[in-house]
Amino acid sequence: MSDGTERHRQDTGLHQLYYDPNIENKNLAQKWLMQAQVSPQAWQFCWALLSPDKVPEIQYFGASALHTKISRYWSDIPSDQYETLKTQLFSQIACFSSGSKMVLTRLCVALASLALNTMPEVWPGAVPEMVRVFQEEGGGVDGRARCLALLELLTVLPEEFQTSRMPQYRKGQVRGALGREWGSVCPLLQQLLRQGDSPGAVKARVLRCLSSWVLLDVPLSESEGLVEDCFTALPDPELFDTAVEAIVNAISQPDSQRYVNTLLKLVPQVLSLQEQLREAVQNGDMETSHGICRIAVALGENHSRALLEQVAHWQGFLALVNMIMFCTGIPGHYPVNETTSSLTLTFWYTLQDDIMSFDCERQAVYLQVYRPVYFQLVDVLLHKAQFPSDQEYASWSSDEKEQFRIYRVDISDTLMYVYEMLGAELLSNLYEKLGRILTNTEQASSWQHTEALLYGFQSIAETIDVNYSDVIPGLIGLLLRININNVQLADTVMFTIGALAEWLADHPVMLSSVLPLVLQALGNPDLSISSVSTLKKICRECKYDLPPYASNIVAVSREVLSKQIHKTSQCMWLMQALGFLLSALHVEEILRNLHSLITPYIQQLEKLADETPNPSNKLAIIHILGLLSNLFTTLDISKQEDESGESTAPPVKTAPLPPGPNPVVVVLQQVFALIQTVLSKWLNDSQVVEAVCAIFEKSVKTLLHDFAPMVSQLSEMLGQMYSTIPQASALDLTRQMVHIFARETDHFPPIKALFELVTSVTLSIFQQGPRDHPDIVDSFMQLQAQVCFWFLISFTLGFSLVLSLSLSLTHTLSSSLFLFCCGLVVQENGKLLLQAVLEAIGGGSSRSLMEQFAEVLFSLNKHCFPLLTVWLKEALQAQGFPSTRVTTEQKDTFTQQILRERVNKRRMKDIVKEFTLVCRGLHGTEYAAEYCL
Repeated sequence: MSDGTERHRQDTGLHQLYYDPNIENKNLAQKWLMQAQVSPQAWQFCWALLSPDKVPEIQYFGASALHTKISRYWSDIPSDQYETLKTQLFSQIACFSSGSKMVLTRLCVALASLALNTMPEVWPGAVPEMVRVFQEEGGGVDGRARCLALLELLTVLPEEFQTSRMPQYRKGQVRGALGREWGSVCPLLQQLLRQGDSPGAVKARVLRCLSSWVLLDVPLSESEGLVEDCFTALPDPELFDTAVEAIVNAISQPDSQRYVNTLLKLVPQVLSLQEQLREAVQNGDMETSHGICRIAVALGENHSRALLEQVAHWQGFLALVNMIMFCTGIPGHYPVNETTSSLTLTFWYTLQDDIMSFDCERQAVYLQVYRPVYFQLVDVLLHKAQFPSDQEYASWSSDEKEQFRIYRVDISDTLMYVYEMLGAELLSNLYEKLGRILTNTEQASSWQHTEALLYGFQSIAETIDVNYSDVIPGLIGLLLRININNVQLADTVMFTIGALAEWLADHPVMLSSVLPLVLQALGNPDLSISSVSTLKKICRECKYDLPPYASNIVAVSREVLSKQIHKTSQCMWLMQALGFLLSALHVEEILRNLHSLITPYIQQLEKLADETPNPSNKLAIIHILGLLSNLFTTLDISKQEDESGESTAPPVKTAPLPPGPNPVVVVLQQVFALIQTVLSKWLNDSQVVEAVCAIFEKSVKTLLHDFAPMVSQLSEMLGQMYSTIPQASALDLTRQMVHIFARETDHFPPIKALFELVTSVTLSIFQQGPRDHPDIVDSFMQLQAQVCFWFLISFTLGFSLVLSLSLSLTHTLSSSLFLFCCGLVVQENGKLLLQAVLEAIGGGSSRSLMEQFAEVLFSLNKHCFPLLTVWLKEALQAQGFPSTRVTTEQKDTFTQQILRERVNKRRMKDIVKEFTLVCRGLHGTEYAAEYCL
């Protein structure tokens, strides 16, 4: 095909890609053009596509094709053509320096890639030559255009290095060579930035270029002058953003903390921006205030320890800290009126960590200076956490409200962290302020102020042990004085009570004060999450002190549930709360409360079971089954004896458990026939079956051996379920039953019969096509793993069949390998396992699974080393196994590497990856290089 025909096809394809409205034509054109880019003919047609008579889109494709060839197929270029290619690229860049910006950039990236591939051996003076070429007059290109083209080339050079795919050793060489080139770049940038007549576009490009080069870890001492020049560019609105980026990048490099003298010079430079910052805040110029804050935080956050250590300059650093405090407290509500304050929060973590890391003597000195600063920070953060007026908040979008919620969570985390420095004095401080607000009858305070102070308490109490604090009783008293007339305030009151649940367990006399608040909030759908989660925490932590309140809590909960005012997840939490509550009662009381609580649901379930299955009653059935599951998850009377010695609660704690079945078992036996009826109609629906199994699975996990009376009938029902329509949830429940009861003589027969039945049914599924049932295969393998640990009996599983099937299934691999690496099975069938793994490594399985096969070999090597030595020798002596492409010497080397590696799992994975490439004939290819990265 002639060059003219090829170029015509390129033009047609590019026209389709950019201008054809038909999406199918666009996709076809893009696919064809991508193939054309990497074809051998690309070297010819890409230059033609850069012709001045082509439209910019076609020229851009030509430049991109050049870059692709140079960056990804460098080995295709004969070394005697390097110089010609370089000259052509210089020429094209000169031509486009006054043309299309996007084409110019791609050509610069192509030349940068060429430079990186030839540095430092072939083209040692790349940067000086670039500077020289573009500083020479000629070619009809004006000086400004040549200067901008040079700056673009110098900017993309480090960026191309960062994204290049060169080997690690080569990357180190090139990084060193680029570092040495900074000596040529820095004076040029300084000259252009300091010239009074330099156009704004040139200065902006200089700043971008500096940003690009400092990311190569250019020593801060060597860029010091340029960074200081950047500060002089900040008053210029057109240069502000690029100057900020350059300064932040320069002082954020990890290595820059070594240059303390330079950092000390930068502190007054940053402090000099305070007036510009204040003016920007007053004028509502969020972009300027944001940029200056970024600079201050970058210096403080990256170098707080280095600057703290300069004791002679403590006042300068304290001034910087106060400047950052100003940014934290910047006026306005985040994220609507300001977006700057959030940038500062990490700084306060860093500064505190650095202060607390000093020895005790120096730490005491710093704390004397910075504890007042952190008390001020608490005031600032709580002010920033305040909600706006109701009218303003109502005008916010849902996205703004969500961002504000996340911002408050970040403030909460910061307050919790600050507590480590300020300690109990912080709680006293908050308590005094809250007390002044709530007891001041002369001056009414906004609910936002009260809510923010409570939020501070809650933030600390959620994660810090406040049981010793002497202000909590007073806080409870203050909570009762709050006029709760707002949803946000009510939410925070609830969450604060929940955060104090452990304290309430140690001070049960206060329960009578807070429980009415929680139960009242329970009926408000706007307080759904806070009220239900708080009740759950109280029922979990204080359950042995709740019997006097139990009937009231159950009655209110039953009424709330019947009104259906809470979402499904909160209904489930509420049932868990009631499970905790009932666990502390006498058995008779538990049964009585259970009867009143769940009878309406049982009656509803009976009605639903009689109806013809449809989507609506399916959801209702799953909801009811979920309520029962969550109730039984936490209803555990066995803990009464365990915890009786730890508490001073009512006598129920020490009362011996009466003989007879567990209350949960009593209820399950009563509804068992009903559940079977539901199953008979919904057996082909995996969600309903899963909901049924969840009731028993959670009950088994909670009750353990108290579940014994139901083992026989549940085993029989499970067997019937699984035989009719096999589902993974039934296997998961079987695994729980095996785990608890397989070693008990009385329950061994039904468990054994169930296990043999599900094994037989599953293996028949495997023979028909296991890939259609990955969830069943995975659950079955986990069941077998459980059996390996607990059954310890001889059984026939059709080992070869299970092994070959499991090794062919990506999703089930981890479970099956876990099974086969267990004691008895490995001892009896380890050689077979090893042969299957070697066969997979040799090419019989996907390369994506090699890491898992490496883990099997690592486990065998660690636990069965003597046997593995014999098995490897026997397996690999077979001619042509595991691949005809590997020699005896390569197999011997592989064996030695495997047997040596008993500590480093990462190294084992590398050995397997390399060997599988040899087996597949891929070793040494470009694919292999990427695969082994």
